[in-house]
Amino acid sequence: MRNVCVVGTGLIGGSLMRAAKAAGRTVYGTAASDGTAAAAVADGFDVTTDLDAALRRAAADDALVVLAVPLPAVEGVLARVDDVAPTVRLTDAVSVKVAVADAVATYAPHARYVGGHPMAGTAESGWAAGDGALFRGAAWVVVADDGADPEVFRDVAELAWECGSRVVPAASDEHDLAVAKISHLPHLLAAVLAAVGAGEPGRDDSDLPLALSASSFADGTRVAGTRPELVLAMCEGNRSALLAAVDEALGRLGVMRGALASTGGLAATVNAGYAARQRWASTREPLGLEVSLDGPDWLAELRELGRRGDVVSGWKA
Repeated sequence: MRNVCVVGTGLIGGSLMRAAKAAGRTVYGTAASDGTAAAAVADGFDVTTDLDAALRRAAADDALVVLAVPLPAVEGVLARVDDVAPTVRLTDAVSVKVAVADAVATYAPHARYVGGHPMAGTAESGWAAGDGALFRGAAWVVVADDGADPEVFRDVAELAWECGSRVVPAASDEHDLAVAKISHLPHLLAAVLAAVGAGEPGRDDSDLPLALSASSFADGTRVAGTRPELVLAMCEGNRSALLAAVDEALGRLGVMRGALASTGGLAATVNAGYAARQRWASTREPLGLEVSLDGPDWLAELRELGRRGDVVSGWKA
């Protein structure tokens, strides 16, 4: 089993370290602060604040390096990768893929990079929020862009399986368009919903709406409890794709408002939402397929598999 070096030990990186260790991997990592590193060490994990030392170790033992830092920190880490371990096996857990791929091409062009994105998380953050079971049953995107290294693609997929995830191959740009709709837009809608429920300070000081709120408000605003800097990093880092998703949402809201104002009818909006939710539920048990990582069209075949909503379940003999 290949060793894993995790750069960044917040919710995602910390959960990944726990899951990889539980799967029997040798795992080590780096933290941005002495306090975080100390907390991880106290929990029995090999974590340091010395990024260069960790990268040298990863290069020496041919480990898979996983970047689990916010998007604004990626360029700085990649610059160190290029200086210390330029040809290391590299993946990431960042919520946008085009921006990271562009950064790798610019700042660590010799790294053997295959992007990744585990579609899991909570509104909590930091090492203490980590959970080795976080990725169980979750989709884990493994990027299938042209030129991807099949060995590293295999490494990332096998790590995802060991963490309990479903491997979904996708192109970087298609990933970003998808997560704009199902991850980044929900964060913005949750922020708007929370603000409407709470009212405007100084003008609407009644807490009656919040006092009456129950599960629909709690569920709809859950991710509004995420640290704002993390939301800003992922949403602003996917600006063009997110703008398209926001425009679609505004169009649907405009149609709904027009119908409500003119006829009082909301059936079209409610029925479309109900049908979409049922369609989502039908995707919870995707078809798993064994694939081959050779042949002239293996990456195109993987991208098509992902578009169908299917997942990679193993390797063809």
